[in-house]
Formats: sequence, structure tokens, C-alpha cells
Amino acid sequence: MNTTIMLFLLQDGITNGAIYALLGLALVLVFAVTRVILIPQGEFVTYGALTYASLASGQMPGTAKLALAMGVTACAFDLFVARKALHGRLILRSVVANVVLPAIVLALTIYFAAQKPSVAVCIALSLVIVAMIGLYLYRIAFQPLAHTSVLVLLIASVGTHLALQGLGLLFFGAEGQRGPAVLSGAFTAGSLRFTGQSLTVYGITIAFIVGLWLFFGLTLYGKALRATAVNRLGARLAGIRTTLSGQIAFLLASVIGALSGIMIVPITTLYYDSGFLIGLKGFVAAIIGGLVSYPLTAAAALFVGIVEAFSSFYASNYKEVIVFMLLIPVLLLRSLAAPAVEEEKD
Repeated sequence: MNTTIMLFLLQDGITNGAIYALLGLALVLVFAVTRVILIPQGEFVTYGALTYASLASGQMPGTAKLALAMGVTACAFDLFVARKALHGRLILRSVVANVVLPAIVLALTIYFAAQKPSVAVCIALSLVIVAMIGLYLYRIAFQPLAHTSVLVLLIASVGTHLALQGLGLLFFGAEGQRGPAVLSGAFTAGSLRFTGQSLTVYGITIAFIVGLWLFFGLTLYGKALRATAVNRLGARLAGIRTTLSGQIAFLLASVIGALSGIMIVPITTLYYDSGFLIGLKGFVAAIIGGLVSYPLTAAAALFVGIVEAFSSFYASNYKEVIVFMLLIPVLLLRSLAAPAVEEEKD
């Protein structure tokens, strides 16, 4: 170990930590608003990355078809729930939002996949496809269970993770893929070399954190999400639609996950199940942040990334073990410090 190696490890740790910070923020957001521990967050990463890589190589990603199938299912759910008060406007709105929109995205995906589109088009299509999957996932799997216990929501989260992981194997196969860099080029600063992709990671992470801060502080929907996170029952009594808050939370989480995958896939080869381990590291940061604090989660994510980088240098075979062992003292301290309280019933 010397200064140069230490700087390289710090650079690598900060790059990985920036990704974990985004995933940790998404996990905290979803849990605060919906009480769902979003285990499928890793699948959003995988779907975004491999959809982007497939489009860039001229292949048709199966995720676009999945979005349409989930949209049709969500439409059927809407019509079933409102079956006693159906009218033309409700039916038209549901069909347009859940069937027509994903069908248009599927048609665009089929068209552009045959043309080998530019990086910008691949990114846009990938984000839209995964965003629709995240939105429909909440409406199909979690919205009907919104008033159940955290344990039931956790079981549903595990089930959706396993289902999405199996579909990922069906769509993308067992072989890994890599995608083109979002920003090419590189420059050196002293002994360090910064690639365009690593700068993209830093820039998007900072932009997303600032954007979320502005969204929660200045917009009506952001304030509604904050109110729902503080007190679901009080938010409903104040006229806030908690179902809409949940949909927005899942939409943001899926976009963050997909964007994280798009930033990772040019750096390393990703497989259909790679997102699970990446999502777990974001989960470690979220747990250190107590699943409530955004700044603490972001700081914890950078710490996790740096620990992982140095662990890979000193004990590469045990780097995953070392990262996940960070949970033990945190959980122990929290269990000793937090008083026992009954779960809130709404």
C-alpha cells in the first residue's frame, strides 16, 4: 500500500459509493412512504442496465413486453375495483394509461432496436420501460396490500424479487452484457485517471440528490410524499391520496434503479442476477441511515463503497462478508438504544 494505490482505492470506493447512495435513497424513500422494504430494487438496476445494453447492441429487450403485460393487468385491476361505478371516462383513462402508453413504448422499442439507436435514445427508452414496470409493480403487488403489516409487505417484496429475477433470466439469458459508455474520454489529475463514465456517475448522483431535495422541499407532490412518510393516517385525513404517493415513490425508485444500472453497465459486466447484490449494498447504507435519514444514508453509502474498495485490496475473497458485517454493530446499537414500541395501526 502506498499513496497512489490508496488514492485509486478511494476513487473506486467513491464511484461505487455514489451508486449505493442513489439506491439507498430510493430504498429509504419507498420504505418511508409505503413501509415496503424494496428488495426488487436490485432488479430495477439489472433491468435498466441490460435493457440499455440490449438496445445498444440492436437486440429487442423483453422488458418492453413485460411492461405492456403488467399494464394490461393493472388496467384489469382498476376496472375490477371500480366495477360498481364504471363510466366511460374512467375506462378510457385506465386503458390509455395502462395499455395504450406501454403499447406505444413497445412499438418504439421494436422500431429503434432494429436501427441500433444512439446512446441518448437507449437511455430514454430504458428509463421509460423500467419506470412503467416499477409503477405497475406497485399497483399490482403492493397497492392491494397497503394496509397490511410490514411482514406481509416484506413477504410480497421477496416474492416479487424472485419473480422478476426469473423473468430477467428469461429475457436476457445467463450470459452477462456490457453497454457503451454514456460519456467517452478521460483525463488525468496527478496520479489519478478520471474516465467520462466515472464523471457521469458523480454528476448524476449529485444532480439526483439536489433534484430530490428540491422536489421534496418545493413541489406539492414532494410535500405530499413527506406528509405520507411522517403519518399515513394523518395524510389521508388531510386529503392526500396515499395510493398516489406510493405510486410516485415506486416510480422514482425504479427510475433511480434503472439509471444506476445504466451507469454501472459500461464499467463492469452485469448478469441477470447481479442487481440483487448491488441492491443489498444500497440496503446496508439505508439500514445504517435508519431507513429514515437521507443525508446519513448518502454518507453511509460512500463509507460502504470505500470499505468495499479497501477490502478488495486486502482480502478480496472476503470483501462481501466485510461489507455486510457492517450491519451487525449498527443493528446491535439500534436495538439497544431504541425503546420497544408497538407497530402503528392504520
